[in-house]
Amino acid sequence: MPSAITGTHALKIGVFYDGSYFSHVSNYYNYQHPHRRRIHIGGLHDFVKHMVAEREGTKPNLCHIIDAHFFRGRFSAREANEKSNQLYHDRVFDDVLMYNNVQTHYLPLKDTEGRKKEKGIDVLMALETYELCMLKRYDIVALVASDGDHVPTVRKLHALGCKTMLLGWDFEFTDSETGVHMTTRTSMDLWNEVSYPLQMHDLVDEGLREDDQVVREMFVLRESTPREPDEQYTTPVDEDPEARHTSSVMSMMNGYGFIRFPDNNLFFLRDDLEDVDFADLHIGDPVEFSLAMNSRGQRVARAVRRIGEKEMV
Repeated sequence: MPSAITGTHALKIGVFYDGSYFSHVSNYYNYQHPHRRRIHIGGLHDFVKHMVAEREGTKPNLCHIIDAHFFRGRFSAREANEKSNQLYHDRVFDDVLMYNNVQTHYLPLKDTEGRKKEKGIDVLMALETYELCMLKRYDIVALVASDGDHVPTVRKLHALGCKTMLLGWDFEFTDSETGVHMTTRTSMDLWNEVSYPLQMHDLVDEGLREDDQVVREMFVLRESTPREPDEQYTTPVDEDPEARHTSSVMSMMNGYGFIRFPDNNLFFLRDDLEDVDFADLHIGDPVEFSLAMNSRGQRVARAVRRIGEKEMV
């Protein structure tokens, strides 16, 4: 059983994502919400740590996310290849999850009345969550989910002595392209069952109005947005601040990308580029860069320049 929680006790947190739900919420903020940005998983994890600390009467640096897991149905390679850029976008998102230490759990999408639907994801998520909680004795499990089917899992976790936190959203909008009115609601049974229900729609809007840094960092930067002061990379990794490294671009998304580098690939923003426009950089391009540490203690690439193949070390 987990030990008694005190103000100085380090807390073990597991985060479990209903992947389709998370993607739906992230798309809402990117395309429908006035903020017009996707959710940043690293920023969301930092938000979870702050919320746990606040509710448990401790400090965020004593709240450790020791596991994060993402569950979703996925097209086969052949099916994804038949859809425009589907394989590429799947791989890019896998890179994002990998960079943020999120383990993926996929099941194939099934044909149901001519439509592809997820089958068994909720069951897989429930089994993995319960088994890992038994093995690792989380103090708190944070669920990014909305379905009432998760209620039995929550009850089982409570029986193990594990508290639960729910990140749920309620929102509605009219799709500007189709004119269809869309409504997303979190199960009331699930709201009432968890230890710490977080009504994220209200918390996010309030945090954005008050320019709360933790909430602001839950979202990726816009391509046209200059880096905020707190995003500056001021800590060089190498003893020699002029040291340079070479590798190649692994993936690119809206205003950011990753460079191949052991042991974890390196994140960079478009503002980190020198002598090349982001639109002119391509996957596989050789690049030269410096190593730095960001505000979250993660190694990143800065002062990134495209080079010729013969300049690669």
